[in-house]
Amino acid sequence: SFTMNTYLFVYDLIQFCGHSWIFTNMIIRFMSFGKDSLADTFYSIGLVMRLCQLLSVLEILHILIGIDKSRLFPRFLQITERIIVLFVVINSQEEVQGKYVVCVLFFLWNLLDVVRYTYNMLARTGIYYLPLTWLNFSLCIPLYPLSVLAKAFAICVSLPYFESFGTYSIKLPFPFAFSIYFPYVLKMYLLVLFIGMCFIIRNLFSERKAHLATGNIKKKRS
Repeated sequence: SFTMNTYLFVYDLIQFCGHSWIFTNMIIRFMSFGKDSLADTFYSIGLVMRLCQLLSVLEILHILIGIDKSRLFPRFLQITERIIVLFVVINSQEEVQGKYVVCVLFFLWNLLDVVRYTYNMLARTGIYYLPLTWLNFSLCIPLYPLSVLAKAFAICVSLPYFESFGTYSIKLPFPFAFSIYFPYVLKMYLLVLFIGMCFIIRNLFSERKAHLATGNIKKKRS
């Protein structure tokens, strides 16, 4: 138990450092260069962002092996959404990388993650600050739907480029006569994205109610 708790603390610390660096870098660049910094957000922080998101896949493993008590399906949806939008949509289309929506999306992701990993680190050591607990379980409720809208907008912006370049579209030769037109796949995924949003928001409200209950907070603080 001590070893696993130490491992989880180190994992949260690494993620906190990565997302804090991205978040701070974005703010400093915006204060220094204004709107000009938005267009090259992906080029300046994209590598670290990709590393942090790849590392987040471990969170699914943590739940599967039982060292993290979070619910599997909501966390799986959140992680896969980011992986698909970041690696399949944004990373594969250079023209999309310079869009302002990428900056908005990264800002929302990192704001949520800086708070979440700060809360997780302190929770591993048995420290629960009420303002941080409230912020962790309240901030995600308005910001998560905004991030879903930003993901959907990024997908819509990318559709013309997937149509023009034929990226990921597959056409099998005769006798199969079978083809996959990737823009159609993305349009169907938009529906999945919004259905998943409804499920995750319900889960976020459930978690907030469970963690902000007066008795639960007093128990943790004691």
